[in-house]
Amino acid sequence: MSMPKGSNAPVPTAALRVEVGWRSGPGVPDADASALLLVGGKVRSDADFVFYNQPTHSSGAIRYEGKQTTGGRVTDTLVVDLARVEPAIDRVVLAASSDGGNFGQVPDLYIDVRQDGQGTSVARFDSTGASVETAFVLGEFYRRQGAWKFRAVGQGYSSGLEGLATDFGITVDEPQHAAPPTATAPARPAAPPPTMPPPPAPPATPTITPPVGTPAPPPQAPPAPVRLTKVTLTKAAPSVSLTKQGGTSGQMRVNLNWEVRKQFSGWGRKLGRAVAMHSDLDLDLCALFELSDGSKGVVQALGNAFGSLHQPPFIHLDGDDRTGAVSTGENLTINLDHKQYFRRILIFVTIYEGARSFADLHATVTLSPQHGAPIDFSLDECTVPSPVCALALITNNGGDLMVQREARYLVPERGVSPQRTVDYAYGWGMNWTPGRK
Repeated sequence: MSMPKGSNAPVPTAALRVEVGWRSGPGVPDADASALLLVGGKVRSDADFVFYNQPTHSSGAIRYEGKQTTGGRVTDTLVVDLARVEPAIDRVVLAASSDGGNFGQVPDLYIDVRQDGQGTSVARFDSTGASVETAFVLGEFYRRQGAWKFRAVGQGYSSGLEGLATDFGITVDEPQHAAPPTATAPARPAAPPPTMPPPPAPPATPTITPPVGTPAPPPQAPPAPVRLTKVTLTKAAPSVSLTKQGGTSGQMRVNLNWEVRKQFSGWGRKLGRAVAMHSDLDLDLCALFELSDGSKGVVQALGNAFGSLHQPPFIHLDGDDRTGAVSTGENLTINLDHKQYFRRILIFVTIYEGARSFADLHATVTLSPQHGAPIDFSLDECTVPSPVCALALITNNGGDLMVQREARYLVPERGVSPQRTVDYAYGWGMNWTPGRK
């Protein structure tokens, strides 16, 4: 049962899954969950803000897990372990921000708190009456007499995630727009200044030398502000420079999540559409790579070619998933600290079993560099019998790493494997042999 706005309820001091959900559909903006750890109403530093660009708190108490689409509903999930929240923290604010519209366009917005691993809902608040707001504090955990409670808040902001974050003390790094140039009248030549006697020399100041063996501490650089931006690649704007985004160091995670739509037809035409998750559908996220020394290869679950993160090819497949969830999902990790070794990387996906083509499959690709804005894009509708799709091409152009949205469905010729089909399409020139998991 949904809690009334302003009401509170006790919650266990344990690991809790916080789901921010809404109903998807045409024209519905995307939304993102976030959490802020507060002391006296403010964060201690920008590190107390957990969201898509900063997904884990240093204490391990809060982790952003990401989105999943099931049955026409989208959920964005945070895991909050109240037992690990530092004693100084008195409140954890749970918020959502919209992307591409306001919350008046987001139907059935709610926040649901469940005990992790049990699925039992311990608190829920359905937010109603939104209009122009682009950020919402949906709820909060707060300490009371040694225990934790959840409060349904429902406070909106029209200034988006930036306004919400700065309100709680976050320093935000957003691009500043230069003022437009203004026309001015040409300046008249200035008259020469009168001759003045030189000013007296300032008195000498003694130089203080620190004692030997006690070096002066180096000045501390101010912490980098939080970056809120995301990059969405489209047909009209299909590429982005990782270098210009500041995302060419650390690790970059590549995630694929999907939703399967089953179609029901009759009388020769489509009558309806239902949404279902198929437990037997197995998609494999893969990567073809070419390094600067000319060596080539593939990273994939087939043949247990999982790669390596700290030696060539510096690409690692995290696991083999069948759920399509962002929190687990199909994930590749690329070590950008060794970007000088990359010539090109092609990220692609194949259907291993459970379907014959990508028709009726809605998938989203997200590239999350450790030190840059996340890059995401959706795949177009598949209209051909394709079991393999080229997702993104990463190329090293003189040190500038470019990400190109491909979203290209390929149809293998008879007897040709999906991997060989991708190889032919992009001219990798490798020799292929049959493999299995």
